[in-house]
This record gives sequence, structure tokens and C-alpha cells, in this order.
Amino acid sequence: MTGDKFTIGLVQMTSSNEVAENVAAAEVFIREAAAGGAQLVMTPECTSLLELGRKALFAKIHVQDEESAVRRFSALAEELGIWLVIGSMPILVGDKVANRCFVFGPDGVLEQIYDKIHMFDVDLPNGEQYRESRSYQAGEQAVLADLPWGRMGLTICYDLRFPYLFRKLAQAGATMLSVPAAFTQQTGEAHWHTLLRARAIENGAFVFAPAQTGTHASGRKTYGHSLVIDPWGKILADGGTEPGVSLAEIDLTLVEAARTNIPSLQHDRPVKDPA
Repeated sequence: MTGDKFTIGLVQMTSSNEVAENVAAAEVFIREAAAGGAQLVMTPECTSLLELGRKALFAKIHVQDEESAVRRFSALAEELGIWLVIGSMPILVGDKVANRCFVFGPDGVLEQIYDKIHMFDVDLPNGEQYRESRSYQAGEQAVLADLPWGRMGLTICYDLRFPYLFRKLAQAGATMLSVPAAFTQQTGEAHWHTLLRARAIENGAFVFAPAQTGTHASGRKTYGHSLVIDPWGKILADGGTEPGVSLAEIDLTLVEAARTNIPSLQHDRPVKDPA
């Protein structure tokens, strides 16, 4: 299971505010992806729980060592013999929550974690308001995961709007970039495809973006359209707006080709602050 080529499966979900229900739904799709030949399977942000209420959120989560969903996904990766990236799960850390991505190897071992760095604190034109920083603790560390086919840079959702993070990951050796997300319907329609293609093009890397979709228990609407994008910006798979699985064949030799044609990762220059 090494070399330059592999099959990826992206899971698209409509997560609810019930952990057991979401873990069961994710498992069905993960099994479907593995049965379809996926060697790497990825799920969206908020896989195990999409709960906007602070009090309800804290009542439903645990520290990592006591979180049953972590154990279940570890066992599932081992059973299926796949690399499994759980886009994020809320994990209790002190008096706040980490929005944490988990990377499991095919032996079930937890190989890497990443805590979302950028907090979604916004007021949208349609009246929707989000304040992630009220409940969540921002991560501080950029993270790479070593897979059999190369290195993957880990990001989550709102991180997408901060290109310096993606460039840092690419310049540190990432040939793949993951962006599990729960993008809102409004911002997704305006920016999702454009920003993801930009991150792929400017870094000459594959982008894998499994997404939440539909209307959730809180009334929040997410955009869907899980995407696999090649280093030239070509969309290889688009999950549309229904829950399900998208499969795509990945050829990492395209990374070297793109970076040879446009070697911009080597051309950064120091720039003085505006006068």
C-alpha cells in the first residue's frame, strides 16, 4: 500500500446533536468507502457531534482517553485495514473544547491529531452569528501526518481562509492538504469551490475536503460538496448536497509535475511592511 497512487473516499454527513447516532452513520459510510476500494477514508468536521449550545455541548463530550467515539473509530480503521481521518470531534480540554482531527493507521493506532487553529467568530449578512471562541480553545501547532503515499497537512474548515497555514504545510513537505469542514450554506455557495481550488493551485498539492451537508438539529444549514482537487485545480470528485461517499483515484506524480511547471513554493521573498 505504498507508491504514488491510491484511492480516497470522502464521507459527507448531516451530523446531529446525538453522538451515538452520528458515530453509527459515519461507520456506515466509512464501510461503504472501504468496500469501494478506498485506502484512505476521511470524514467531515463535527463528525461525532454538531452541537451549537455551550451547555449541551459540554454535557455530551469527554476528555480524549474517555471518548468512546475515539475507540470506535480506532477499531474500525483496524478492522477495515484503512487509513482513517476523522475530520474533527469535540474533545474536552480543561474548561474549553478542542475541535480535534484524528488520523488512525490501518492497525488502529492513533498516528496524529490536529486542533483547529482559527476560530469562526463571525456575523453573517443573513443574521447568523457564530462565536466558536466562546467554547473552543484554538490550536497553536501546524501538523503534518505521514501516510504511506506522502505527507498530508491537516487543517479544519475556517482554516481555509488563512493561506499562510497551507503554504507553511506545503513548504514543510505536504503533497496533500485536508480540509474537513462544516461550511455554512451562505459562505459555501460564495467561496467553497473557489478557495479550495486556490489552495490546491497555489501550493501544487491535492486538496481533500469532506463536508457536512443539509439542515442540522440546530437549524444550521451546511453546504456539502465534498471535494477532491488535484494540484492543477481540477475537481476530481464533488459530493453534491446529499450524504454519502465520493471516491477518487489519486496520482501523486501530479504534484511534482505541477510544482515543476510553476515552482512558486521556492520563490518566496522577504517583503517589508507597507510604508
